[in-house]
Amino acid sequence: MTQAQRKKSHRGPKKSSQKKIGKRRARKQRAGSPKEIHKREWYLFDGSKEPLGRLSVRVAKILIGKHKVSYAPYLDCGDSAVVVNADKIYLTGKKMDQKAYYHHTGYPQGLRRKSFREILKDNPKDLVYRSVKGMLPNNSLRVKMLRRLRIYTGTDHPHKNKVKEFKL
Repeated sequence: MTQAQRKKSHRGPKKSSQKKIGKRRARKQRAGSPKEIHKREWYLFDGSKEPLGRLSVRVAKILIGKHKVSYAPYLDCGDSAVVVNADKIYLTGKKMDQKAYYHHTGYPQGLRRKSFREILKDNPKDLVYRSVKGMLPNNSLRVKMLRRLRIYTGTDHPHKNKVKEFKL
């Protein structure tokens, strides 16, 4: 078997859903119909059941819409998310005391530092919001996705008739 024959045998047959671009084959991306994209569901997440990072990953996937068949990265096809018990979120290990958040006031020597525990006491919603925001794509769709995120410190929320519990 010559080298040319070996190369041809590894490529396999050309599929009808692919068209050839140079040496690569491009897949067609099927974006869903507008009814599929704009049909939004509500998912409920409990902040006391898992660490902040794992919770944020699951919330971000729902907001982006990666759990849907009609997902397209250039469309806002995600669902809404409700996070309850934001005041009971936790981190593993010693990160409760060691993890720090920084911001600058804009003045000379204006760098300010707060630990995770301090922010959890002052504004627990901000921790979940920052964490989820960092896991969303950094483009114009992020603002639209974050509008569908609702965070509450207790177990009560006004979306009880809309949400369904998120199961893995």
